[in-house]
Amino acid sequence: MIVFRSRACMKNLARLSNLVNRKEGLAFGSSFRRRASVESGRSEGFAEELSNGKQFAALWGNGDFGRLGLGNLESQWRPKPIFPSAFDDQSLQEVACGGAHTLFLTETGDVYATGLNDFGQLGISDSQNYTTEPHRVSRIPKKIIKIAAGYHHSAAITVDGELYVWGKNANGQLGLGKKAEKIIPLPRKVECLDGVAIKMVSLGFEHSIAVTDNGEALSWGGGESGRLGHGHESSILGFQKSGSEYTPRLIKGFEGVKVKSVSAGMMHSACICENGSVYFFGERELGKWGFGKAKSVTTPAAISALPFSEEVACGGYHTCVISNGGELYTWGSNENGCLGIGGTDINDSPERVEGPFSRQPVSKVSCGWKHTAAISGGDVYTWGWGGSNGTFKEDGHSPGGQLVYENLQTCECVLNNMRSVTAISPYILLQIKSFEYSLVNKF
Repeated sequence: MIVFRSRACMKNLARLSNLVNRKEGLAFGSSFRRRASVESGRSEGFAEELSNGKQFAALWGNGDFGRLGLGNLESQWRPKPIFPSAFDDQSLQEVACGGAHTLFLTETGDVYATGLNDFGQLGISDSQNYTTEPHRVSRIPKKIIKIAAGYHHSAAITVDGELYVWGKNANGQLGLGKKAEKIIPLPRKVECLDGVAIKMVSLGFEHSIAVTDNGEALSWGGGESGRLGHGHESSILGFQKSGSEYTPRLIKGFEGVKVKSVSAGMMHSACICENGSVYFFGERELGKWGFGKAKSVTTPAAISALPFSEEVACGGYHTCVISNGGELYTWGSNENGCLGIGGTDINDSPERVEGPFSRQPVSKVSCGWKHTAAISGGDVYTWGWGGSNGTFKEDGHSPGGQLVYENLQTCECVLNNMRSVTAISPYILLQIKSFEYSLVNKF
């Protein structure tokens, strides 16, 4: 999905219309059954929307359960616009993708949701299993400034740092206490955090991790594989198991160090501290960390092989880090070439992704289940699962950092001048502050 700030010249509008009205294109994910049809007469309305200077969304990928918010269940092979009119004519500021649902944050601090709602993850009640168009999430009395989506749960941070959560709560991932219901269909404030201002939150499969305005890291939810970072682990009949936390708990491994950002993956978590160090905890299987033969990572452990780092992203079972020099490092599971280093072999230590990134720095990175996206020089690069190199294979893979298409000679348009990106399987989300369409000539 892509968010645009629509202030472009008419020359670029023509290119944009050309992109939207092409039927063949790029796919991310596992369930693409057909190419999307294109509405006739859309270009005129498209240009009209662009003239008002508001940010809107364009998106592509798996359309099951209406997660794309386009009013249908169709998958999209090319970017498809969703305009401010879908959000009461408000400009979009942020978007977050979950397992099969999507959240949108507007400039006025309102949250909208679309997609699967089997565990109440849309926050609009549990009366319907899914919705194909964005619906406003009510029950949050304050302006929202941040949103996050996990596999089956969602969260929002208010302007004064309060945390609201909703969705699946089977393993305490909402942080509402052990007696809370297993499904919370409407936003509920995390009362135990009264007096604590939250500035960032990231949601994984069944766990959550947050950062306070004082640089403290908190985690809660399912604790399998040590992904909460608390270190407690019990042995039952020879099997190792970490318990769940039903309310936010301070990660003591960061005492004396301020955390500035966090990311929650499938079975692991990652943090970057103000000193540029990257810490990880969780999945112990060889090849999904940067610790070589380490058998257990249940408390935060630094990755010494990395330089001063600015951003981290956790995928299903792989991890990406951007250094302060704009270098991109990846490691972990390399299914479908999601590491972007060539081949599909597991890599158990950080390796720099070269290719186009050796010529210009990477500014943003995001990991999906088995695919990755990055922004460099204003251009979006994608690789990994789901035909993200333009092959349209359900289980296809791209072993290197390709720029949207495998055969660049046939690629007519790309998106550039992008500022941030988020990818959550089985579809990809891109957020953009400004845009321009141009011919591809990268390699």
